[in-house]
This record gives sequence, C-alpha cells and structure tokens, in this order.
Amino acid sequence: MDDPLSASGLRRREVAVPNPTSDADGGSPSASPRRSGRFSEVVEQLERAGSSVKETLERAQDQASETWKAAKKRYHLMDFHEMPAYLQDNEFIRHYYRGEMPLKHAALSLFKVHNETLNIWTHFLGFLLFVALTIYTWRTLPLPRPSLPHIPSFVDLLHLRQHFPTISHALEMADLPHLRSLLTTMGDGVSATLEDFAVAAQALLAGKGVGVPQLVVTRWPFFVFLAGAMTCLLSSATCHLLACHSHRTSAIIWRFDYCGIAVMVATSFFPPVYYSFLCDPLWRYMYLIGISVIGLCCIAVSLIPTFQTAKWRTFRASMFAGMGMAGIIPCLHKLAVLPHESVVWKTTRLEAAMGALYLIGALFYSTRIPERWKPGTFDIAGSSHQIFHLFVLAAAYLHYNTGLIYLDWRDKTGCPP
Repeated sequence: MDDPLSASGLRRREVAVPNPTSDADGGSPSASPRRSGRFSEVVEQLERAGSSVKETLERAQDQASETWKAAKKRYHLMDFHEMPAYLQDNEFIRHYYRGEMPLKHAALSLFKVHNETLNIWTHFLGFLLFVALTIYTWRTLPLPRPSLPHIPSFVDLLHLRQHFPTISHALEMADLPHLRSLLTTMGDGVSATLEDFAVAAQALLAGKGVGVPQLVVTRWPFFVFLAGAMTCLLSSATCHLLACHSHRTSAIIWRFDYCGIAVMVATSFFPPVYYSFLCDPLWRYMYLIGISVIGLCCIAVSLIPTFQTAKWRTFRASMFAGMGMAGIIPCLHKLAVLPHESVVWKTTRLEAAMGALYLIGALFYSTRIPERWKPGTFDIAGSSHQIFHLFVLAAAYLHYNTGLIYLDWRDKTGCPP
C-alpha cells in the first residue's frame, strides 16, 4: 500500500489539482500562453523603467559631481579634509569650503556660493530687518510728552480767548475728548502747545497739580534691545564672512561673535524688566544693573585670551547659560506682584515661546542634525547652523513684538496712584 506522502502519491495529487488559469479562461487552450505573454511584457516594462531610473540617478550623480568640480574650480572651493585644522568645524559638511584667502576676496565671497553663504545671509538680512524695524518704530510710535506744558504763544492765547466760553465749559466738565475736538476745530493757528496747556489746565482743575504725567512712557529700554539685536546679527554675519581670511583673523573675530551674543541676551532683559517694574524703581534698577554686570562679564570672558583655552571652556559655557537662566527670576517676580494684569501673563507666555525657540535652535546646533544623518547632502542649504540662525532670528522678532505689547500696556496704564 502506497504512503500518501510518497512521491507517487504527490504526483497523483498534483495531477488531480485543477488549473485555475484554464477555469478562468473558460478552458481555452490558448488562454495560458496569452496570459504568459502579457506577464512577460509587464516584466519587461518594469525592467526598462528600473533601468531608466538607474540611468537617471547615475546622470544626476554625474551632474552633481561635475557641478561640484566646476564650482570648486571657479570659486576655489575645497573639501573638508583639505581645510586647515582651525577651519574644520563640522565633519558632516563635506564640500564647498572656502580656503584661506585675502580679506578682499573673503568679503566679496558674500555674493558667491559656498557652505557659509546662507549662514551669512540669514543674519545679514536679519540685521537689515531690525534696522528697518528700528526706523519704523521710531517714526510710528508716539514719543514721550514733557511732564510740564509749554507756555502757549500769543496767537494761541488769542484763539483761546475767542473760544473761551466753550473751552471753559469743557474744562469744568473734565471732558478731555471734547476739549481736544474743540481745539482741532479752532483752525490751523492753534499749535500743539495749546493742547498741552489745556491738558495741564484740566489736570489742575481735577486737583492733580500743575505737572502733567507723561502721556507715554520712555522708549529707551526698547531701543536698547533693538541695538543689541542688530549688534548680534551683524557681528554673526561678519564673522561667518571673514573668518576664512587667516588663522589669526579667525581666532579674533569669533570672540566678537560671542560678544554679540552676550550683548543681545543682556539687552533682551531691558524692555520686560523696565516696563514690568516701572512703578518699582528699586527692583527695576537692581535687575537691570545685575544683568548688565553679568553681560559685561560674559564679554570679558569672550575677549580675554586666557579664557579661550580648553581649561576655561566649562566656565565660559556656564557664564552664558547663567545669563540666560537669570531671566527666570524677574519673570517669576512680575507674576507674583502683578498677578491681576492679563498683559503680564500674555507677555510671559510669549517670553516662554521665545526661550523655546532659542532652545530648539541650540539643540539643532549642538546635535548637528540633519547633516549628521546624511553627510554631504546639506553642504549648501539645510544644515544645522543655518536652522539655528533662523530660530535665533524668529526669537528676536518675537521679542520685538512682545516689547510692543509692554509699551502699549504702560502707555495706557502708567503707574497707578
């Protein structure tokens, strides 16, 4: 008796299995060759498509190689392993390096393609942006009024005498909007000093004394921040542009890059601290003096050659980290003393977002992502340092808008009596 698993048994079972192709084609004897022919055609088409894709990739690789050779020859660019040791900073950026060159050529490389091009332009354009913001802010924000009014001119007094009954009634009713409306309709002969004088008269009638409080708060802390931001962005762009000149230039110029960072961080404290503690001069000046001293220490650490050695690396990093973390103290303080102010909570959220932007940018910078995942791919665009620059610029712009919120808040509220 045959074993059901024997070879003959398997053969008999295989013979008994129906042909699905024959069933599907209605048992036509020519269906199977037709199906086989179509399958072969599909396979051939896939093979041709695969060969085409492979040829396209090979051509693209050859084209990239030719582009790199042409750029290297035209712009005198180098590979990472060809660079002097002091310019070998990121081993995941493989190509498009500028070698040592005269200062003039280094400056003119601003308009050439290399692996520092976007590092330069991200912060140089950021510098131009903050120049434009400074001019715009200076021209559009109302400037502080003097605390004492100017004496009206003789012409103003004549107009005041002519309209005295109506203006006197407005003053007695303490109706400042109506008073300003009346002054506007009195004609071109009325100068702005008459409005100041009328406001002073209203304050006197209201029992607030002869002096008139400033209608808007001082602007200098806000412009200190803008100056610090421009200093940082310009120094960063300059360092990336000229560092390839020589070893000595590179060693000196990167110190000023760190100084620019210290200036920007320190000046960023001025608007939130000054306007949060506008009514508390003791804490206001204590915080401002403290952060200024820390900033000066960071600048000194960046400039003095002794602190540039590896021995002091941890100390340098601690100084900058401490300056950044110092912002938490006045932030918590303002929440404690002004918990009822919705603006305080809003600005705190914005400042936390600003800190998060700086932190995310620093993570890209320190981990060297994404170029470490695919070295050589992000030599021109998309490297971690360029991403870091964009996050710094975004954080600075967010801080600018937060400063405007502080100004608007204090313009409206001032210091309550």
